[in-house]
Amino acid sequence: MAKKTSKKEISVVNIVVSTGLEKEIPLEKMAATLPNTEYNPEQFPGLVLRIKEPKTSALIFSSGKVVCTGARTLEDVDRSIQSIIKSLKKLNINVTIKPVITIQNIVASGSIGMDLNLNVLGVQLPNTEYEPEQFPGLVHKLKGTNATFLLFSNGKIVCTGTKTEAQVHEATDKLIENLKKLLDKK
Repeated sequence: MAKKTSKKEISVVNIVVSTGLEKEIPLEKMAATLPNTEYNPEQFPGLVLRIKEPKTSALIFSSGKVVCTGARTLEDVDRSIQSIIKSLKKLNINVTIKPVITIQNIVASGSIGMDLNLNVLGVQLPNTEYEPEQFPGLVHKLKGTNATFLLFSNGKIVCTGTKTEAQVHEATDKLIENLKKLLDKK
């Protein structure tokens, strides 16, 4: 089913956060004034702001709610939010609060260092979906956590649903432990 030489390598590739700026935001004015924005209220009520450094994107709503995605570190999250506040200052909108940032999701990817037989895992591993005709990866919801994994036959993985880097590592360690238990049954 799998080679037993597991060397875990996993790193955060995307942190999704939300916050509120506690100010009404004039999205039309923002779109007309600032570069790197997309605003089409007929299709979606939020404005998309692409931030160059750090390379992130933010959805900004007229209520002042913000969803930021694309950061790989919490420092990048903070820099992105500060960039938004700086952009608003150019429009004479002064955000005087320190926004409270809530992590919604962390996505991590890497490798568990073992080849996986997804056909066997699809049958033996609980809480899985595997339809190779539609997608080459196996989807596994790790019991007792919010983590969901994509597993690939070469041992590459993607983990989503966690809210801290520690949770990413705990979930990945538990996944490896569960896979090894299945291997030991063979």
